[in-house]
Formats: sequence, C-alpha cells, structure tokens
Amino acid sequence: MTKAEKAAFIIKTLDELYPNIPIPLDHKDPYTLLIAVLMSAQSTDVRVNLITPLLFERADNPKMMVKLDIDEIREIIKPVGLSPAKAKAIHGLSEILLEKHNGEVPQSFEELEELPGVGHKTASVVMSQAFGVPAFPVDTHIHRLMYRWGLSDGKNVVQTEKDAKKLFPRNRWNDLHLQIIWYGREYSPARGWKLDKDIITATIGRKSVLEEYYKKASRK
Repeated sequence: MTKAEKAAFIIKTLDELYPNIPIPLDHKDPYTLLIAVLMSAQSTDVRVNLITPLLFERADNPKMMVKLDIDEIREIIKPVGLSPAKAKAIHGLSEILLEKHNGEVPQSFEELEELPGVGHKTASVVMSQAFGVPAFPVDTHIHRLMYRWGLSDGKNVVQTEKDAKKLFPRNRWNDLHLQIIWYGREYSPARGWKLDKDIITATIGRKSVLEEYYKKASRK
C-alpha cells in the first residue's frame, strides 16, 4: 500500500469513527483556549478541564488575569503540574496581550510564539481551533501513530509535522489532527495496546512495528 493509499484509508476510517469531532480542551474564546493549551503541557486534558473552570472563575481575560499574583495563579493550577513556570507564563503573556495586542490573542504563528510559554504546538492549536487556520499540531499520539503507520520516521515531532502536512490535504489538517488524537487514545495507545482493536495499524502498520507486537504477544 502506498502512502497515498494509506492516507486515503486513514481519512475514510477516521471520518467513519469521528463524524463529529469533540474538542479536547474546554474553552469559550481564543484567550481561554490559549491558557488551557498552555496548561496542558505534560498534563492530561481531563485534569486541565477540571482546573480551568477554577482559574477562569477568577480571571477569564487578560485584564483580570494580571490582577492576580503569580502565586495565586500557581496555587489554583498546581494540580496540572509545572505550576511555577506555567503561572509565570500565564501572567506574563496576559501582560503582553494588554500592552501589545489590545488584550486580544494575536492571529499569527509568529506573534503567538513570541508569548511566554507558547511554543509551536500551542500556537498551532490556537491557530487551528480558535481561528480556523490550517495547522497540524503534533502531540505524542500523532507522533506515535505516524510512526506506527509507517508515515514518518519518528525521530522528532518537527519531522512528523512536516511529513503529515505533505501527506494529508491541507483542508483536512484541522480535523485530522484531532481525529488522530482521539483514535490514538481510544484504539492505539502507547500502553495496553491491542492490535485487534486498532484497525488502522492492523491494516497499514509498519512491518517492523507489527513484527515487534506479535513477538511480544507470543512471549505472554
């Protein structure tokens, strides 16, 4: 099966599984999405969704956020992990939004990535989900599956993103990156992986990945 044929199979399967795509992080506007995505680094969406209502009850816009002390923010978001750095970034980017962007989240990758705590992945999520700009944010699920499916060499997320963008149609990027995340969580996790539930990998998976899976299964 060629990569183009694999891509067509993936799109068809994911559209059947996820015709209506859930948004992982709860938010109401670009600012609350930006903060939620920043908080999700090395945490889970479930945990972030439990904590953001507590933070946004106190401050759901840059003007209110800068009125909080960094320590206050840190105390609220402590359960998501890395709270000292995240609290400092949340406070700092809120100040910059007020000073340079009239309190609005900028709509460009360059300006977003200039904000404290905002890397390329976070900027890509905001651009795609808040502003509808085609982007392909690569998280651990997408990175893992692109390798399992033989569509990227798996060396780093930068290369994985480039490979995904070359392979999939631009007008599908925003939907596909979310569909692949959900598929990775539900059908092709890093741990407890069951190939009989993972139709995509079972059908198009990288030969070495499948061989290793069956070798481990035979030892059990």
